[in-house]
Amino acid sequence: MCFDARTRRAVGTRSKGMFEAHLRIQYGALPFRIKEGRAVVLLVTTRETGRWIIPKGWPKRGVKPHKLAAREAYEEAGLVGKVSRRSCGQFHYTKRLRTGEAVACAVEVFPMEVRRELDDWPEKGQRRRSWIPPAEAALLVEEPELAALLGRVKLVV
Repeated sequence: MCFDARTRRAVGTRSKGMFEAHLRIQYGALPFRIKEGRAVVLLVTTRETGRWIIPKGWPKRGVKPHKLAAREAYEEAGLVGKVSRRSCGQFHYTKRLRTGEAVACAVEVFPMEVRRELDDWPEKGQRRRSWIPPAEAALLVEEPELAALLGRVKLVV
């Protein structure tokens, strides 16, 4: 997949008809901690529909992808921790914007070992959060590729 440096969007081609798909890029955190020797991950709900997702957001000029993922984990879930510079995978989904427009998104996911869970954070009251084993999380999310990622990722400290 290629990225347009100006728009920061992924541009791909399909073999049939040279169809160009423009994807909006987002960066997400996969917050985790080890509890009783096993990994658990944190999911948050979306503000609009209450679906379970991981914290994620749009790129910001001058902010490295893994740092942006950590910022989203703080804003959306009140988490502080050590985020990996290396992605553990990506998933695609369709986002409905406030304008009603549907846009295809690719989310690059960075594991984040959570060290603190705050009682107060910017989006508290707008979202719920829940710690659950990755296999259970895979059953709760609606995005098939995110479910697959949760099912295969190995989280270790």
